[in-house]
Formats: sequence, structure tokens, C-alpha cells
Amino acid sequence: MLCLNAFSPICCASSSFSKPFRRRIPTTVPLVSPIRFAVKSEESSISSHPSFCRSESKSCRAKEDDSESALGSDGIILDKNALERDLEKAIEEENYARAAKIRDSLRFLHEDSKTSVLAANAKFYDLFRNGDLAGMQTLWAKADHVCCVHPGVSGISGYDLVMGSWEFVCAEYEFPIEIELKNIEVYVKGDIGYVTCIEVVKSKGSNWGKQFATNMFERIDGQWYICSHHASYIDL
Repeated sequence: MLCLNAFSPICCASSSFSKPFRRRIPTTVPLVSPIRFAVKSEESSISSHPSFCRSESKSCRAKEDDSESALGSDGIILDKNALERDLEKAIEEENYARAAKIRDSLRFLHEDSKTSVLAANAKFYDLFRNGDLAGMQTLWAKADHVCCVHPGVSGISGYDLVMGSWEFVCAEYEFPIEIELKNIEVYVKGDIGYVTCIEVVKSKGSNWGKQFATNMFERIDGQWYICSHHASYIDL
């Protein structure tokens, strides 16, 4: 996979939250313009959990190769959490036969590629929402080909530079911030998968804003890591 480091900066509509950051950007991060989220006021109608799609929103879709099947990330996360709770209860009750069956179900969910990619995407937004830089460093693939495009900023390539950009973001915002997702779709083929969604971001003292995001993941030694995040401001 080849990521170009020559993306053109995106001009965002002005708002109370789209002013450039005044903090000097570290010299190790070659940002063309300050990182910011462009904002436009609007009403929100989606669940506050970042991994959820509301039923009235566009359905979550999962595609692998040329086949399609309905797959909601909310159901995936809820099922996994419920199974983990049931497993703990079965072990406490020493019901080992039931515990074995639950482990089989959890293994099936874990091995399912689309489920795993959606779970990795949900983890990415959990880390983002909480400003968890250490978690970001673990979730991103440690490779030269990783790239990140923050809204209104040129593309950044390479693990160290991408982490430098997230360090700047984590220092600039007061966390936690609110991130809601709409129109989540996941596509997987082999060891590569990507998720598209609309981000609705709100931080303290700001208005609502929308970004269209594409998050790409690659499977390394059986584990899914994010290798590309591209968020672009949308005015729709």
C-alpha cells in the first residue's frame, strides 16, 4: 500500500471552532496548516456511542468481495459484551459446559473479519474520544506506509509523524470529546479492510461539525491495525 504525502489542504467553512490553532506545531510534524475541525451547527439524532448506527439512519452494510450482507456494528459490540458477561457468570457458577459453548461463540466473533474490523474501528474512536495517545500508538500499524489526513490538513505519512500529529491533537483539545458516527459501512478482502462513516464531532465550547472519514485496517499476525485515517469536512 502506498500513501502519498502530497494531499492538498481543504478549505473549511468558518465558524467559532474552525479558527486555526495558535499553538506552534512541532517541527517533527510537517503539517501544512493547523489541525482543526471545521464546524457547522446542526441537530444530532444518533446514539452517543461511537460504534452505534441508529436504525433510522442508513443501515450499516458489510461487503466482502462481491457479496453483501446486513451487519450492524451496534449488534456486534452488544453481542460480544453480552457473551463476555455470560462467560464470566458461567465460570463463577462453575458451569463449564456452558462456558465452553460461550467461548466457541466468542471465537467465532473474533475470527470473523468484518466483525474484527468494526471492533477495531470502534476502538479507534474510543481512543480518539478520550484522547488516549498511548492507545493510539498501540492501535496504529508501526510502518512507514501508514498515513493520516486530518480535516483541512495535508497528508502525513510514516508512523512517527502520524503519532506526532495525534500528540498535537491530544494536546490541543480538552478530553473527552463527543464523537458520533453515521452511515457506517465496512468492506473486507483478505488482510485489508476499511470502514467509511460520517463523524459528528463536538468538543467543549464548539458547535457541531461533520467529517466524512475512511479508516483502513490491515491484519498483521492475526491482529487488525489501523494504517490510514482520512477525514474530510462536509457541508451537507
